[in-house]
Amino acid sequence: MISHIHRRAFLQTAAGVAAGLSAPQINFGASSKPPNIVYIMADDHSSHAIGAYGSYRNRTPNIDRLADGGMRFDSCLCTNSICTPSRAVILTGQYSHITGVKTLADRLDPNRQTVAKLLQHSGYQTAIVGKWHLVSDPQGFDYWNILPGQGVYNDPVLIEMGTRKQHPGYVSDIIANLSLDWLRQRDKKKPFFLMCHHKAPHRPWDPNPKYANLYNGPIPEPCNLYDHYEHRSRAAALQRMTVGINMNKRDFKMDPPPSLEGDALRKWGYHRYLQDYLRCVASVDDNVGRVLDYLDKEKLAENTVVIYTSDQGMFLGEHGYFDKRFMYEESLRMPFLIRYPREIKPGSTNNDIVLNLDFAELFLDFAGQKTPDDMQGRSFRPLLHGKTPDDWRTSMYYRYWMHLSDHAVPAHYGIRTKRYKLIYYYGQPLDAKGAVQRPTEPEWEMFDLATDPNEMYDVHDDPVYATAKAELTTELSQLQTKFKDTPWNG
Repeated sequence: MISHIHRRAFLQTAAGVAAGLSAPQINFGASSKPPNIVYIMADDHSSHAIGAYGSYRNRTPNIDRLADGGMRFDSCLCTNSICTPSRAVILTGQYSHITGVKTLADRLDPNRQTVAKLLQHSGYQTAIVGKWHLVSDPQGFDYWNILPGQGVYNDPVLIEMGTRKQHPGYVSDIIANLSLDWLRQRDKKKPFFLMCHHKAPHRPWDPNPKYANLYNGPIPEPCNLYDHYEHRSRAAALQRMTVGINMNKRDFKMDPPPSLEGDALRKWGYHRYLQDYLRCVASVDDNVGRVLDYLDKEKLAENTVVIYTSDQGMFLGEHGYFDKRFMYEESLRMPFLIRYPREIKPGSTNNDIVLNLDFAELFLDFAGQKTPDDMQGRSFRPLLHGKTPDDWRTSMYYRYWMHLSDHAVPAHYGIRTKRYKLIYYYGQPLDAKGAVQRPTEPEWEMFDLATDPNEMYDVHDDPVYATAKAELTTELSQLQTKFKDTPWNG
């Protein structure tokens, strides 16, 4: 429960905000009350592990309730597929090179404008519970209770308004408990914005003990688990994120059989990885259900926007990989399910390109607020009504900055349209002593997603695609200019 001290701090903070800012712009009368917003985000949850997206490996009945009652987005993409930068993009509506949060180590400037601050200023109660991972303390939230850094799965410490406290139990259950506690104690005369951020299913994939035997049998394998990158870039082959081979005892919870190597180790590692990963997803799904049940019981569902997403995509053995970072589809694509009964047709889908860059603008639109000029995304509320604006984007810009860090993925940027993807990997070559860790010289990849949805064949140098390549190269440059990014110049 929220302590008496922190409840008092909550009220004092809210009073201070009210005194220090101009009057809210929203009239919260019965006819104009804006919706509540519950934003649920998991960490590294691939859409390929959600029933509503056609998962062949697991079931997620509670998350699927949002798809059944709302809209599933099939082309929701991230602008930088790594945890900390993506979270900064979501809060600010700005690219990583604008926020300065390009890597896992970067700090979000607490003075920077965020959607939480703007919603708070407009009269919303705001709260965040769970994973924060932005180094500085949360700002713009009336109540916050966050994991330090990545946090742990069992008996985690959380920081409530600056005070550390250990909580017995499993992290997904605890994050839901604290979120529900806040919902019960909120000011019921005001709309609320709750960010419920689950740690799971992030590595090292420690499941709730009650699910220790779930998915004990073989897990269906992706068609390209044994990809050996014959028709792709050196970057694809030089990574250090191959299931089994680049994993460790902590990941497996046991020593791998000493006789296994190569594809045999990849196969064994895949099944151990997916068993625990999917067990972690099961607990997240349970706790999504608890939040949805609360909204139903309190008769809040009709006027509450509920979103389920992840901070980016995740490889679940596709291309033989785990983790994310690459601009390939499994890493680039985010799940995004949204339910709002007053506006969204149940069971609807959308395939327009939307970005994590757009989330803040959508929230402000629901709140009746204007998007600040320095935000770089766009509200996609019209898409929720089945209407795609004539000038909606047909391409997106991506950039990953952590050159050769952790999993030896080179820094790269690129463009994705509905049909094509063009990626430029940049970086330094080997020095005279070969001292640079797993370097790659600059190189290009291009994929035709219509004929090669699994991205197995690089067509960058295929003359058949010369015209398309030239057009993509030009548009990539235009997007960098539009979003005020600087191309790599060696």
